[in-house]
Amino acid sequence: MMRKFLRMNVATLVSCLLTASVSTANGPIRLIDVTSQTGIDFVHTDGSGGQHFIVEYVSAGIALFDYDNDGLIDIYFLNGKAMPGSTETHATNRLYRNEGNWRFRDVTAAAGVGDASHGLGVVVGDYDNDGDQDLYLNNFGPNVLYRNNGNGTFTDVTAEAGVANGNRVGAGACFVDVDADGDLDLFVANYIRFEFAQHKPRTMHGFAVYGSPLDYQPDADTLLENQGDGTFRDVSQSSGIAAKAAYGMGVVCSDYDQDGDTDILVGNDVGANFVYRNDGRGHFVEVGLLSGFAYDGRGKIQGSMGVECADLDNDGRPDLHATSYQNEHAALYRNLGNGLFDDVSNTWKAASDTVTPVTWGNVLADLDNDGFRDIFIGCGHLYDNVDQFDSSASYRSQNLLFQNQGGKRFVNLTMTAGNGLDVLSSSRGVACDDLDNDGDLDIVVLNSRSAPTLLRNDSPQQGHWLQLDLTAKSGCATAAGTQVEVQCGELRLIDEVRCGRSYQSHFGTRIHFGIGSQDKVDRIIIHWLDGKQQIVESPDIDSLVRIRQR
Repeated sequence: MMRKFLRMNVATLVSCLLTASVSTANGPIRLIDVTSQTGIDFVHTDGSGGQHFIVEYVSAGIALFDYDNDGLIDIYFLNGKAMPGSTETHATNRLYRNEGNWRFRDVTAAAGVGDASHGLGVVVGDYDNDGDQDLYLNNFGPNVLYRNNGNGTFTDVTAEAGVANGNRVGAGACFVDVDADGDLDLFVANYIRFEFAQHKPRTMHGFAVYGSPLDYQPDADTLLENQGDGTFRDVSQSSGIAAKAAYGMGVVCSDYDQDGDTDILVGNDVGANFVYRNDGRGHFVEVGLLSGFAYDGRGKIQGSMGVECADLDNDGRPDLHATSYQNEHAALYRNLGNGLFDDVSNTWKAASDTVTPVTWGNVLADLDNDGFRDIFIGCGHLYDNVDQFDSSASYRSQNLLFQNQGGKRFVNLTMTAGNGLDVLSSSRGVACDDLDNDGDLDIVVLNSRSAPTLLRNDSPQQGHWLQLDLTAKSGCATAAGTQVEVQCGELRLIDEVRCGRSYQSHFGTRIHFGIGSQDKVDRIIIHWLDGKQQIVESPDIDSLVRIRQR
């Protein structure tokens, strides 16, 4: 069944109405560093021992999800593994249970999720449709699938599920129902073909540095089809996913062309980005060049890192944002409809100050609840010694915040947004969710070789909000691919349930809408992935609404 939120002419009219009717006099955004009070003692390691193996600097992503279904969002940090020559002590991934009031407790051992591999990407999804969220790790080396047992513990089911994906260098990953059969399939991006014996030492200005991915062969991505019995089948070749090899990094899934199925968008390092267009039956054609997402607005390749997706101008179409390497701007692509994107980074003022740093994790989220999604970017160089030979760069950098000024214009608030933006770090994975259930979105940043940063959203003058927790008829607690429209008078907001996004991370299973000064929601229109529509009239605002498919 074809599902369209808004046709182009209607979307244009709505956009004009919003400009006139929705207040764009945004208040300040305040993000406060509360890391020290949380009880989180995680410190990331990339396993480095001075030899600069390329797999070190790409670690790692982060996951925010409610692993025990208690209504509080928990945090899972990925960690690196000691490389040859390293004196690092044994390190594992860590799971922290949210106990409320910004206190977290390490439950890694009790939950059984302390994987000691070299962690790169992570995604969460209910692959077995039993009502709780399972955990998949995309590693350097064999990947890991942890099945949630529903009692606060997990079981490693990698072997029986058939999802190890060989001895590869992972990147982002997504749970996605590519054929709309009610079971979540698994898309796994792969970075390079690498073994330690292939390591190529590199220097710059006489200093040892990390090599380029161009020193190694790119790797094709992987698609694993869920068989509905706890196992997966590799359909990478038959689906068209493995038709091209590239240096995959960040991944996000979205029905970007609004034809009723879920497509896959991949940010590739030092190469053209991919858009895998779904034919509705789980077969894909790569159309990155035709869509306008392959290159930036100058027709140049970007060193793409994180890829995020959201409707930034409230025209009913999901836009894209991709972070990048030093001396390249983080690129913002407006969705024009008809499967086309246009790089509006400069015209929308979203590129300023993104050229100098290396940008990694990115979040498109309404941080002040005014009805327009803002941009948060994690920054930090990959050369740990760059300060010694490049006066324009720094290993540790400030992260960046851009406030959306009513659609089609952003303002850099980094210097005025609170002490959470004063932190100097070399960030990688970034994620956001409402960690204290107060109706605004908080941010967690994984910092390479350092402690994480937890940012509490203390923004004043916040608007009203609505959060949705959706469960599909199949029982899937993550309902990936479900699309939602929220109507509040003339304000129309859309979003989509996504499992896996940004730089090798997962967050946002609960959909969050800021609705500004609107004092009521007229209706929620839910377009389930099986083509059925469900309408919820007049839900309470400033609340979390749980909806199960009828």
